Amino acid sequence: MVAPRVMVAEDGRGRDEDREKFEDSPASKKPRLEGRFPLSRWELVTALGVFLIFLVGLSCIYLTMPAAEYGKIKLPRTMSELRLLKENLAVYAGDHPAQFILGYCSTYIFMQTFMIPGTIFMSLLAGALFGVVRGLVLVVFNATAGASSCFFLSKLIGRPLVVWLWPEKLRFFQGEIAKRREKLLNYMLFLRVTPTLPNLFINLASPIVDIPFHVFFLATVVGLLPASFITVKAGLALGELKSVKDLYDFKTLVVLFIIGSVAIIPTLLKRKRIYE
Repeated sequence: MVAPRVMVAEDGRGRDEDREKFEDSPASKKPRLEGRFPLSRWELVTALGVFLIFLVGLSCIYLTMPAAEYGKIKLPRTMSELRLLKENLAVYAGDHPAQFILGYCSTYIFMQTFMIPGTIFMSLLAGALFGVVRGLVLVVFNATAGASSCFFLSKLIGRPLVVWLWPEKLRFFQGEIAKRREKLLNYMLFLRVTPTLPNLFINLASPIVDIPFHVFFLATVVGLLPASFITVKAGLALGELKSVKDLYDFKTLVVLFIIGSVAIIPTLLKRKRIYE
């Protein structure tokens, strides 16, 4: 009667061991982690804290601005809404230029930092209200400031989020950066000028793959100039635009790729000399 009890105990222990092995296996863990939010409690609290600080600062700026018909002011999502916003803001921007520019810059940087869609409409609005030169300066300044804020925020808490959202793209980006360490600025300029990778991904992933901030900053300032010029100039003729897609037709994309290719010519020439 003892032997069967031992066999049952051993059989139960074996099942427990098999269960433990299965629970520790990648096959069992993968489904459990797929739907799990990647940020820890501390990282989430930090992100919310930074967001609230920016939001309070933005609210304070709005409260100190001269009164306006705020019911007519909202972030545009279509070209028709943008044209209406431009008409509502034109007089206000003329009467209170300094306060308007402060509010415009704060809103743009806030949107760029926290990846809120709609900055392309802000760029078009800059061209429509300020012209090409002043509009281009404003857009490049705000885009660079917002991208830099996003860079440091990602450096603080962004790694798990980027790995969770774009694992394959991050591995590709990391491999490309590793191959181009000596001419990293040229490669980053190419990425900024051309739509090879989304700017959102570049902002978030750059600190994770150890791109130095000075390289990121210079590539952003210079690399955003061509596309920003196209967008700001298009803002002068809002009435002719039917959608955002009209900004970047095939011809425009070809021009951007040609400009971006100039940036990586030194890298290609160096690689050719090494192979020879």
